[in-house]
Amino acid sequence: MVTTVVEDIEVERARAIVSVIPDPEIPVITIADLGVLRGVERRGDTIVVTLTPTYTGCPATLAIRMDVKTALTIAGISNVRIDTVLAPAWSTDDISEEGRAKLHAYGIAPPTRRVGKGGLLSPDAAIACPRCGSTASERISEFGSTPCKALWRCKSCREPFDVFKCL
Repeated sequence: MVTTVVEDIEVERARAIVSVIPDPEIPVITIADLGVLRGVERRGDTIVVTLTPTYTGCPATLAIRMDVKTALTIAGISNVRIDTVLAPAWSTDDISEEGRAKLHAYGIAPPTRRVGKGGLLSPDAAIACPRCGSTASERISEFGSTPCKALWRCKSCREPFDVFKCL
């Protein structure tokens, strides 16, 4: 009984530690907010952290794995395994409401619609400018400051802004 309680405390401690690790490309949002952190559990004497990358070629995946391992090691949790799970695939629907609010406050328009038929190839929806709120906006480039964002411009305030692509 005591062992189970101690083990549960260590799992919860590990979860609390990794939940606040920032995304390396968008440091205002954590890997938990982003939905990349899928789980923290004990398997035998090992703490297993499960991650799902935003897409299989995401350049931040290795940095996230290293940040998780480093944070847990610094906290004295050394017997750690990090599993990458690709199914179910990550989607922008996995971003928490708090994460969406953080993106908006940071100047990045969060994804506003659920992934449907067509996904990225769907016609552009009205995207609200994170600075002035106007939906009079236009896509400048499908490619933004990171692969998961596109570059848009507000026609009202004339400011460019990133839009998190809907995946």
